[in-house]
Amino acid sequence: MDAVPMTLAPVALRRHTTKAYDPTRTLPPAVLEDLLEVLHNAPSSVNSQPWHFLVAGTPEARARIARATQPHQPYNTAKITDASHVIVFATRTGIDDTYLAQVIDQETADGRYPTPEAREGQRGALHHYVDLHRHTLGDVQHWMQKQTYLAVGTLLLAAGVHGIDATPMEGFDAEVLDAELGLRARGFTSVVLVALGYGSAANFNASLPKSRLPREQVFTQL
Repeated sequence: MDAVPMTLAPVALRRHTTKAYDPTRTLPPAVLEDLLEVLHNAPSSVNSQPWHFLVAGTPEARARIARATQPHQPYNTAKITDASHVIVFATRTGIDDTYLAQVIDQETADGRYPTPEAREGQRGALHHYVDLHRHTLGDVQHWMQKQTYLAVGTLLLAAGVHGIDATPMEGFDAEVLDAELGLRARGFTSVVLVALGYGSAANFNASLPKSRLPREQVFTQL
């Protein structure tokens, strides 16, 4: 008998952007591992995976990230320092042919190509779309960041399934954080943060009703 699929609508309705965390509570290791595995398998265009995820699970590591909220985004400081974990979503600052070959080699090692022709077909598709953004449209950095945001959405929904509170944040100084974590030297730049943990009594957003524009305004049935 087939398993009944989980209904995700209640999860999406329940999850919210957490405004304050309980610093005494931490994620169970098994839950964190599941979230990281989900993040590892996030989708990206032509499996380009132009990202790197930095996981801060200690007070010292979170304090390093929080430095990037001062002095201009102090409202995010406590969200970072009080959360159980914070993940820095970083995007590549460039995507060259050496990296594309690494992607293809990994797919080959993982058994995705039953024939050499299949491998060459995917290699051609990967280069086509990357070159479209590198050379024709000239928006490759923006395109790579869009792939990174697919991973953000994947993590937020997974956290909701586990009943874990989460806060995506763009309110930080990327130049400061990149320098603190040595990201530019590694070929990456920070794009967004996601705090994970358990909301505190000060998390006023937990008691507020969900608000979205009416479905008839945002959906069109074709």
